[in-house]
Amino acid sequence: MEDNKKWFKEAKFGLMIHWGLYALPAGEWKGKRQEMGPEGVSEWLQYHFRIPCREYERLAQAFNPIYFNAEEWVELAEAAGMKYIVMTSKHHDGFAMYDSATDDFNIVKKTPFGRDVIKELADACKKHNMKFGLYYSQELDWHEENGGGYALKEGDEEAKSNDWDFPDDSKKDFSVCFEKKIKPQLKEILTNYGELALIWFDMPHVITPEQSDELYDMVKKYQSNCLINSRIGNGKGDYRSCGDNEIPNESVGDELVEAPTTLNTTWGYKTFDNEWKDADKVREIKKHLNDRGINYLLNVGPDYLGRIPVMAEKILRAVGKNK
Repeated sequence: MEDNKKWFKEAKFGLMIHWGLYALPAGEWKGKRQEMGPEGVSEWLQYHFRIPCREYERLAQAFNPIYFNAEEWVELAEAAGMKYIVMTSKHHDGFAMYDSATDDFNIVKKTPFGRDVIKELADACKKHNMKFGLYYSQELDWHEENGGGYALKEGDEEAKSNDWDFPDDSKKDFSVCFEKKIKPQLKEILTNYGELALIWFDMPHVITPEQSDELYDMVKKYQSNCLINSRIGNGKGDYRSCGDNEIPNESVGDELVEAPTTLNTTWGYKTFDNEWKDADKVREIKKHLNDRGINYLLNVGPDYLGRIPVMAEKILRAVGKNK
């Protein structure tokens, strides 16, 4: 087994972090609240409330997470017994949490905070010998007219594209977004933040096999030991990401498999989601997965000030005390 696959198989427990502009509205918009459960996850707020891009962009003017501390986040992951961290570099809203030269819609250029949180996290992980990976939404991008998720075949799930700002799906061409934004930004995160343990892609819909191949080859070109998850699309990838909150029962043998799950019911921060799994439940799920050879990737959603919610921190520390 190659070294990059060996560490993954042995890691068993990781921290996923969903953080972006959606932490500000935190599940609420103009007198309405998102549903609880998987249909109301806060990082999908722009989509759920069909918020025009120009209006959503205004959130960046108020995004100033003055209590963000990368060292504290890494220390918490260590205390919980986690071996790697996966952070959202760009989610479906198109907002980059790093200093992107490709697109100004990012935390450095559009917010009063003005700091590159990906760099700070990468540096903190390196200091603490914590494996670091980046989530990147390689198809869905609601900030782009040609973002993917449109024109699904009849009988498939509903389209996931921005059809409120850009209603005519027949004029959309994902290859434009792919060349203009996706490829250049992927190169940025692969070349500007040191060694990455993995790239975590998500939500393939209209991406072609050739495009998935191109992204896969790009990752390996710039970081040959960087693992790629199965959500790159079209059967590619080095390891399998299960469905959201899916807890398999089968043993996977030598296959590399990871179960991405939430600590409450949402991925991004939501003020009114208090349906937390307690430490005993987390340990139970971890044992169930690890006994079957599956990594447990447990997500937290920091708030708009850059803080891990108090309950999430208490639970993770309790898990670590009894690991």
